[in-house]
Amino acid sequence: MDDYADAAHTAIELLAEHVAEARSGVGPVNVRPEPDELAADLELSRWIEQGGMDAAALEEWLPRYLDATVRLHHPGSMAHQVAVPSTGAAVADLIHGATNNPMAIYEMGAAGATIERAVVRWMLDKVGFGLDAAGVLTHGGSLANLTALLAARGRVAPDAWRTGTPSDLALLAPPSAHYSVRRAAAILGLGEGAVLELEVDELERIRPERLGDALARCRAASRRPLALVAPACATSTGLFDDLRAIGAFCNEHDIWFHVDAAHGASALLSEGHRHLLDGIEQGDSVIWDAHKLLRTSGLCAAVLVRRGEELPGAFRQSGDYLFNDNESVGFDLLDRALETTKTTMGLKLFLSLAWAGERGLGDYVASRFDAARRFHSLLEREPDVSCPYVPESNILCFRLGDADQLTLRDRALAEGRLHFGSTTVDGERYLRLVVTAPDTGDETLRELLTTLRGLPQAAAA
Repeated sequence: MDDYADAAHTAIELLAEHVAEARSGVGPVNVRPEPDELAADLELSRWIEQGGMDAAALEEWLPRYLDATVRLHHPGSMAHQVAVPSTGAAVADLIHGATNNPMAIYEMGAAGATIERAVVRWMLDKVGFGLDAAGVLTHGGSLANLTALLAARGRVAPDAWRTGTPSDLALLAPPSAHYSVRRAAAILGLGEGAVLELEVDELERIRPERLGDALARCRAASRRPLALVAPACATSTGLFDDLRAIGAFCNEHDIWFHVDAAHGASALLSEGHRHLLDGIEQGDSVIWDAHKLLRTSGLCAAVLVRRGEELPGAFRQSGDYLFNDNESVGFDLLDRALETTKTTMGLKLFLSLAWAGERGLGDYVASRFDAARRFHSLLEREPDVSCPYVPESNILCFRLGDADQLTLRDRALAEGRLHFGSTTVDGERYLRLVVTAPDTGDETLRELLTTLRGLPQAAAA
């Protein structure tokens, strides 16, 4: 690593220029070159086979790489639920890239493990869990959901780790639940058929008054609930379920209540929006992705369990080279994490907090939620635009006229200036915006409408 300083300085200077240009709206927000052409442009075969890159070569190569990336800092980036990293989070990735401490074992990364414990405790406090609660950071919300449901299985079926998952378990979840919930059911050995769908309203929110019917259907199928999953908020619409009513039902019937707050939990930092999560403290488990709205680069997701002693129930395992009964300094996380080689995820969240402060991140979340609400107000004034709901988070949906919305999206994306998504609500296709970049504002929405109206309108199917 003799040239580490030179290479690092080169990378930092080019990245700083890249971020500044993206924030100012320079260049396309998204490009989609043909993979083979991109591989040739980046000379991938040459570098893989011959090596020899140094700081000078990096200075010539890195701009070509950056030209083929999605510019998340760009005002026109409104497609996905991915954080626009703060300076602190970006620096944390640089630090970890050099130190590489796999800190699930304390002796392999004392600083990283201690920081993770501190930020997890902070998240537990924000959710409203007491001192007996526990948590762990994982590489993504999908793994966080799986870990939480493994902990639920540990309570419902304590012998499952040794004898296998009982075939009579069911997972109660709405159709709006993230796809990783069904994936977790399959990984757990239940299969997707064990996911019993909860009744929802026309905006895909759980109907608490119909939960009794769902439990009756579960019992009629000779099954017992592993857990009930409630999104907070739903991935497609950004709308929140009534966590207090759902939590009360789960408590009454002794059902593990899992809150998938991967996206929405960050609203807890905003005084004007934390009411959206009223009742989250009743959850037996909660997941919260820092890499969505806490300006933290991927991946950094938290699994939070109200009764901390139940988290190790997710993994009941032994291994003489790692697990032993000898007392030692510090603490290990192997009893609550699937990964042994865990990156220092907590450092990214910590430095993001250290740069902005809790209030600063809360103000950022509020600004993005408020921008989505403002966008909705502007869209409602347009005669050819329809919106299915008033946004509660930074996600909003709308339709432009009677055109085929997917065709409109594809044609707009081909121009490169705007990047946004689509989804279905109550069976109808809508364009979908995720207002995340700090520089996305009213002028971005006006540009979007002008662009869409200037495109050839394909007839709706």
